[in-house]
Amino acid sequence: MKAIALFAASAAALAVLAGCGSSKPSNKDDSAFVYLMDRTPTWTENKVDTLPPLPQEANLLPFTVSENTPLTFFVDKNSLSVGTDGVVRYTVVVKSPAGARNVNYEGIRCDNYNWRLYASINEDQNGWDRTVENDFQRIENGNLNAYRAALYQDYFCANKLPMGSAKQILSNIQMKRTAVSNYH
Repeated sequence: MKAIALFAASAAALAVLAGCGSSKPSNKDDSAFVYLMDRTPTWTENKVDTLPPLPQEANLLPFTVSENTPLTFFVDKNSLSVGTDGVVRYTVVVKSPAGARNVNYEGIRCDNYNWRLYASINEDQNGWDRTVENDFQRIENGNLNAYRAALYQDYFCANKLPMGSAKQILSNIQMKRTAVSNYH
């Protein structure tokens, strides 16, 4: 009985070794296996054909960027949306103490920490200017006015995914429930 088992194991080992010696080693990848990090992304952005209405003062929700900046920051609650492409789109209003204001319609990709500008308010302050549109670029951290980083980290994204529906995100902004405060 031991002899038969030993013979079967030896035959199997010889078959494996015979298969290894039948071809020359090469650097060519013959397998269908692809490492997760080597996969090419298939992400496609949703089209943004229509822009939201310009923000009204009553619809602006304040959020904190830094205690050291004199600027105030707001998200227009009627503009915020979470796309099926994982992009949170919103209108941001930045006001200075002197009364100047910037208004942009932007998007933040949760999967890769990038943002994109779709439009800014025009010079007459009565419509959108799409000529300023740009491609996605990395969110910058560390400056006093890094509102995109604050939105990404505090309200919009967690684990490279949107933190929930637009309604949930807006509720968190209204209640000042940041991602960090959810852990306390």
